[in-house]
Amino acid sequence: MENILGTAGPLVVMFALFYFLLIRPQQKRQKAVNQMQADLKKGDKIVTIGGLHGFIDSIDEGTVVIKCGDGSRLTYDRNAIREVTENK
Repeated sequence: MENILGTAGPLVVMFALFYFLLIRPQQKRQKAVNQMQADLKKGDKIVTIGGLHGFIDSIDEGTVVIKCGDGSRLTYDRNAIREVTENK
């Protein structure tokens, strides 16, 4: 019994450290990104994962239409939005 605890103990500690230092923070970040993408609305100033800056012109279930600085409108998937820089 003592030998099993001596062998399994460090493995349990390593798993706990990995969970609290790597897995849990990543899950929190992913949850925040999902919430931000769910809360998108027309007029929000956004940045895509490709670095495109623009304003949301219209929004659908899975896509957004982004109005760029020159007036062009581009359609992107909703999950391509990296951050909202300014709310309307």
